[in-house]
Amino acid sequence: MKTFLLGLLLGFLILPIWGFVYFHHGHPPVAVADAPFPMEAVIVHIPMHARIDLEAPKAAPIEPSATNLEAGAHIYRQQCAACHGLYGRPSSFAATMYPHAPQLWKPHGNGVVGVSDDPPGETYWKVANGIRLTGMPSYNKVLNQTEMWQVSLLLANADKPLPTPVMDLLKAPFNYDPQAAIAAPAAAPPSN
Repeated sequence: MKTFLLGLLLGFLILPIWGFVYFHHGHPPVAVADAPFPMEAVIVHIPMHARIDLEAPKAAPIEPSATNLEAGAHIYRQQCAACHGLYGRPSSFAATMYPHAPQLWKPHGNGVVGVSDDPPGETYWKVANGIRLTGMPSYNKVLNQTEMWQVSLLLANADKPLPTPVMDLLKAPFNYDPQAAIAAPAAAPPSN
């Protein structure tokens, strides 16, 4: 019995010591190009989907009208397109992110485009709350609820024919130039 208890005690001590040494002196996967931890996707996705299922709104408070879809397209271009791409124009750096930022205008099977197979409330939850350790920020303090719903409804309808003004916005080139943004001088403070 003493041997068993000694082995149990050593087991409880060795695991935290091994973890400390590994995280401080080993090479845990922290770079985007590193292979993920074993079972990382399972460890992350199960609680994330359980929380979304619990908290996501079941119904949108607004309709996917032409006006709301066009407003959603404007917001999408300003807030989402850099990572998630535009219609026929994938993001230039999404594949270098970990996990990869999904391209929300790319068909991926059975007529599904982006997240059009997700309920709008799930997309709304992800927009409002963000997703930890993915690069997906929370827009809860950036956009109001109506704006977050407009984007969510736009994405929920990505597999359906959209009004011409919406498609024009989604097909127009994205003119973000990161080198120009870096080189641009800071705006001068206003003078009194």
